Amino acid sequence: MLYTRLMSDPALEPKSPSESEVMMTQMILPPDANPLNAAFGGKVMEWIDICGGIAAQRHCRQVVVTASMDELHFHAPIRVGWIVILRARVLAAFHTSMEVGVTVTAENPLTGERKLTTSALLTFVALSAEGAKVPVPPLKLESEAERRAFQEAHARRDERLSRRDQVHAWRQVLAGAGTTRTTST
Repeated sequence: MLYTRLMSDPALEPKSPSESEVMMTQMILPPDANPLNAAFGGKVMEWIDICGGIAAQRHCRQVVVTASMDELHFHAPIRVGWIVILRARVLAAFHTSMEVGVTVTAENPLTGERKLTTSALLTFVALSAEGAKVPVPPLKLESEAERRAFQEAHARRDERLSRRDQVHAWRQVLAGAGTTRTTST
């Protein structure tokens, strides 16, 4: 029944990953920098979240919220004055969620040299105007690379879901962190 409804809804017809692709450009300015005169990681994370969210929204044409950010890696610093190019696209569509890959490349504006500086995988959930989860269109995979990325995303999702109900000791440690007082002598 659900499958029949999904297949008969034109909004849920398969879409190519390229339809979701986003490219954003920013420049690292002094307020975006840390004390080492390089991009503050939190600012780069903000741009990654925005770029990934736009890709997810383009895919499903719904409001989306960030459910998780996985595999965030800072590969190299980005200097003040350099240009930042963010690129995102949907890698996998599940029932109501999507995995989006985002890369960040820095360009030295004086030499044109470019290098990968950051990469991340994010999961977004599609929501209705009332805040309920809604189905997203499946992906129409067109290349072997897209099929491999899709399979890897499914494996990561399975692993995330298997850990969902585990008790995490690190959260218990932090939950009690505000109640412990330290004194110095």
